[in-house]
Amino acid sequence: MDILSNLALGFGVALSPYTLFLAVCGCFLGTIIGALPGLGPSNGVAILIPITFTLGLDATSALVLMTSVYYGAMYGGRISSILLNIPGDEPALMTTLDGYPMAKQGRAGDALVLSGVASFVGAFLATIGLMLLAPSLARVAFLFGPAEYFALYLLAFCTLGGMASNNQAKAALAACIGLGIATIGVDSSSGLPRLTGGNLHLYDGVDFLVAIVGLFAIAEVFFFIESHGKGSSIGVKLDKVGIPWGDIWDTKWTMLRSSAVGFIAGILPGAGASLGSFMAYMSEKSIAGEKGGFGTGVPKGVAAPEAGNNAAAGGALVPMLTLGVPGSGTTAVLLALLMTLNITPGPTLFTDRPEVVWGLIASLLIANIVLLLMNVPMVKIFVKILMVPAWILLPGVTMISFVGIYSLSGSYFDLLMMVGFGALGYILRKLDIPTVPVILGILLGGNMEDALRRAMTLSDGDVTYLFSSPIAIGLWVAAIAGFVAPMFLRNILKKPQAITD
Repeated sequence: MDILSNLALGFGVALSPYTLFLAVCGCFLGTIIGALPGLGPSNGVAILIPITFTLGLDATSALVLMTSVYYGAMYGGRISSILLNIPGDEPALMTTLDGYPMAKQGRAGDALVLSGVASFVGAFLATIGLMLLAPSLARVAFLFGPAEYFALYLLAFCTLGGMASNNQAKAALAACIGLGIATIGVDSSSGLPRLTGGNLHLYDGVDFLVAIVGLFAIAEVFFFIESHGKGSSIGVKLDKVGIPWGDIWDTKWTMLRSSAVGFIAGILPGAGASLGSFMAYMSEKSIAGEKGGFGTGVPKGVAAPEAGNNAAAGGALVPMLTLGVPGSGTTAVLLALLMTLNITPGPTLFTDRPEVVWGLIASLLIANIVLLLMNVPMVKIFVKILMVPAWILLPGVTMISFVGIYSLSGSYFDLLMMVGFGALGYILRKLDIPTVPVILGILLGGNMEDALRRAMTLSDGDVTYLFSSPIAIGLWVAAIAGFVAPMFLRNILKKPQAITD
């Protein structure tokens, strides 16, 4: 009954005309962002965060808008994967394996509609799972003390970004860079400035929104100028778009199984939608066997990764809302947004600000329906977005970033620092060093330091206190496994094209 009453509260918030308008706008913008090759949900949310402050949105409205963009980008990533054989984002990589061959068979419209339905099933079931599981996990979170939280933050650092990097050492280096940036400012215990270089602007530390917009949005502008300056063109012609009822019916169990696999992958801190997409595709490929024809353009090969990555996107919201630990790169950006709005994710969020949590859940349920209705009849419109020339797109992204950050702080120094982070992000990407661990270090570095200090204070400096409970030991084991496992699984996870060989 508590869930029903809380859901009623959420729909009371979500069905207000203004919130509903924001959800629809977020879905539309997110689909466009996801369709553009290379942007993806992390960059899209980071680019649009400044708009929330320019519009003066409250916490609930801002979160509804950004999560709608998040879900919309997950939907949109399939468009360029199917038509161009270029993933809109990393989770959509597995969709290219059967989506593009299906499009070359003259079934591009069927592939786009089927992938849209699979995305809806995965995202909708994940939102139901979020609604049912998050309150229970929030109650478990009350068992966490400083030792457990320190181990949990360590788990996030060891896993988040590891799957996306070609080298675990580079992921560790990126995390150390983020932790180093997090120490800039006045130390809360001693009151002494750290790593400020005598610059008064740095006494308050580095604003993580400035870092996020720089590392994602501005760096993407630099990178896009270099690699995509001439724009793109449609690789497969899209003719008539209909609803392939037969394919949808034949893949119904594939969608359900892939949604479950993806949701579980999304809950794991650091796994994210990429692993959810991969696990869903590989599990269905193993079930179908060699006669399944995966990699040749079969509908199940399109439905499985799309249901898996969208379910993982919803699952990643569970640890962010209940534990304050992001489950993916995009939820790390959303976590920064919440912290800027003075909203502290964690177990108390469900009791202190229920309208935020349940308004978000209800809005996601509505957004999924909006995305399904939007992505089927309007797919040709979204396809034309792929033809927008870079000379129009890049100035728009840059303008949004600069105006948004300046309206937030009114400081020219923040604009300079944002450009500096953009240059840093560009260099890191050229060196194949992931930027998500840098963001995570800036976001969680202060909390991780506080947890370590409290643990050492309670134990009089006894380091073994960090391993004093079964929960802490389990998290330490998971962190070590999460850091080491990708070293052995790299060839499988990073070479999905070999599946079709």
